[in-house]
Amino acid sequence: MSYLHNKSDRPVIGISIGDFNGIGPEIILKTLSDSRILKMCIPVVYGSLKVFSKYKKLLDSQADVQFFQIKTAEKLNYKKVNLINCWEEDYEISPGTPTQESGNGAFLALERMTNDIQNNLLDAIVTAPIHKANIRSEKFQFAGHTEYLGHKAGVDNILMIMASELMKVALATTHIALNQVPEALNKQLLENKLKTLFQTLKSDFGITKPKVALLGLNPHSGEDGLMGQEEQKLLIPFIEEKRTKGQLVFGPYPSDGFFGKQLYKKYDAVLAMYHDQGLAPFKALNFSTGVNFTAGLPFVRTSPDHGTAFDIAGKNLAEEDSFRQALFMACDIVKFKHTGQQSDLN
Repeated sequence: MSYLHNKSDRPVIGISIGDFNGIGPEIILKTLSDSRILKMCIPVVYGSLKVFSKYKKLLDSQADVQFFQIKTAEKLNYKKVNLINCWEEDYEISPGTPTQESGNGAFLALERMTNDIQNNLLDAIVTAPIHKANIRSEKFQFAGHTEYLGHKAGVDNILMIMASELMKVALATTHIALNQVPEALNKQLLENKLKTLFQTLKSDFGITKPKVALLGLNPHSGEDGLMGQEEQKLLIPFIEEKRTKGQLVFGPYPSDGFFGKQLYKKYDAVLAMYHDQGLAPFKALNFSTGVNFTAGLPFVRTSPDHGTAFDIAGKNLAEEDSFRQALFMACDIVKFKHTGQQSDLN
């Protein structure tokens, strides 16, 4: 009973609470307090009404959300913000401090929501931030949301993309130690990541002839081999091969100059070689509006581009802009997939 089958022309969007001792509940409440959201989508929040009620008291008038409790996503109220209780216990909140309860709650909400989208009850999912160490358990042995969702979907070649109106930055490697990056980079990995990137730019963002820039691994892109051989042995030959096949792939560019000179404006997307190489400049330029999009999954998943922000949790200081944009982007991609048209949600 997804977008194509429900009684509304709006997509059904699942929203997980994340670690409830972080800013997840706050940014969800602030986003959904705007009644215009219900004109864009049918939200289904996965978490706990008791937890949200406690945060509503902390946030006072900025969190005026009336939840409609449902037991399953098959029982939607098309005019309300739906909520599914993923646990019955009355967990205490400790804003700013990860606890066993908040980690368990994050997993239960994520698991329930993921099962529902795999059963075609949702059109897309938006995940609030988790604490990667706190959520770990026998049932969750993953580096983060991206790896968990890829495992659940049975997909190996997933791609993390940070997206905004200004740029899209994809990562060849994600949550691995920096000293493991050179060994992880190889032609097959780049083939897989670039293929997924081109596919998602066309099918999810409506870009017919994507133009992609690759960043070099080493300072100055290796300086003709003086500062590393990865560019000479791997990246340059790989790019040249792609160009001979007619793909619009360019580089490898030194990351500092590429972003400093705003060369990203000339490309539809950037493929960075490792996590901080891509995310540091992206967040510096897009922190309040950036969205984390997972490409390569059989369903649409977005999230804000920040973490749990324990230092400001429960203080009514969290800004919901990135989470709102994540919700807008999820709706936009779903609409494009079904109609071939971009929406004007934001």
